[in-house]
Amino acid sequence: MTEELDLDAQLRIAVGRLNRRIRAEKASDDLSDGQFSVLALLFRDGPHTVGQLAEAEHVTPPSMNRRVNSLEAGGYVTREGSPDDGRKVVVRVTPAGASFVTETRRRREQWLGKRTSELTDAQRETLRQASVIMRELADG
Repeated sequence: MTEELDLDAQLRIAVGRLNRRIRAEKASDDLSDGQFSVLALLFRDGPHTVGQLAEAEHVTPPSMNRRVNSLEAGGYVTREGSPDDGRKVVVRVTPAGASFVTETRRRREQWLGKRTSELTDAQRETLRQASVIMRELADG
């Protein structure tokens, strides 16, 4: 039991530290992590209503509305009438928003690639295997 707790604690700490370090690699410090998360979701999955975004990000609709307002003010997203239902408004990523996501992903992958290139082949293979397991944990 102690070894399991030790593994759980070590994994939590390592994942948290790595996540914070990767998140620090952004195209600009203009956006918060929460705003970037919304922007990346829109870039990946396409237009959403504010309610859908709030549900996906596990925040309240008023909180999401504030995030979207900030992203809109920065030119990263637009609000448009839904083609399916004129009563709904959907949020869509702009070319500037898409560029921000693309550049941030490039920087993050470059940072991580530099670090993993310094590892041995055996360490990289261990990380490949661990990444599969970690995705299973996250999706479970």
